[in-house]
Amino acid sequence: MGNFFAKDWTGAPFELFGTAHLIALALVALVNVALLTIRKHAGETARRNIRYGLAILLVINEIAWHLWKWSIGEWTVQTMLPLHLCSVLVWLSAYMLITKNYAIYEFAYLLGIAGALQALLTPDAGIYGFPHFRFFQTMLSHGAIVTAALYMTIVEGFRPTWASVRRVLVGSYLYALHVWVINDLIGSNYLYLARKPETASLLDVLPPWPGYIPIIIALALAFILLFYLPFAIKDTRRKTQTRQQIKQIS
Repeated sequence: MGNFFAKDWTGAPFELFGTAHLIALALVALVNVALLTIRKHAGETARRNIRYGLAILLVINEIAWHLWKWSIGEWTVQTMLPLHLCSVLVWLSAYMLITKNYAIYEFAYLLGIAGALQALLTPDAGIYGFPHFRFFQTMLSHGAIVTAALYMTIVEGFRPTWASVRRVLVGSYLYALHVWVINDLIGSNYLYLARKPETASLLDVLPPWPGYIPIIIALALAFILLFYLPFAIKDTRRKTQTRQQIKQIS
């Protein structure tokens, strides 16, 4: 048990797309596929219990991470403030699940899923491979962010609109601007606006700082539009069917 939380991990290091990583990704996928069954069979009470349980899981997992970082002497304002996209979405997603807040849902769905998926594919786990606490915490945190947004979409029937796209774009860019200022003031690297992360990530294939920042902005726009696309197609088809029905009646 001591090695499970150890700072100086003596077990196998994290292996990108190794067996443990692939199993964790498969489990995240299975949980989200199960949302289709919940939508068909779960009543209101069961749905509320699932939302509350997922919210509690997000919060407890995040608090455990902060406590662990503090216990090994690595908690600093430069690294542990909830300013990274996924860090802030942990708390916002928990609040969304409890209150069904639509404004938060817009960000969680259009932006949060893409960010969490990137973190699932290239986790910032450092040397901590399976079965270290950090391995479980990382996969659970980002997996739950994805599940929270998909749950509200698939089970609770939430959906983004074109106005959601505009709000998320403006809000995310304004947020990044504020984080940029904070980074400059305290010497941090939140949102990786000051430099690339030290561990492997998708940013490794992009140009050096600051060349990758405009690409990140463009990718954020692309992902937001991509996640809105299914609803845009659905709305277009509905409008087409409505026009056809009107023509038939007239």
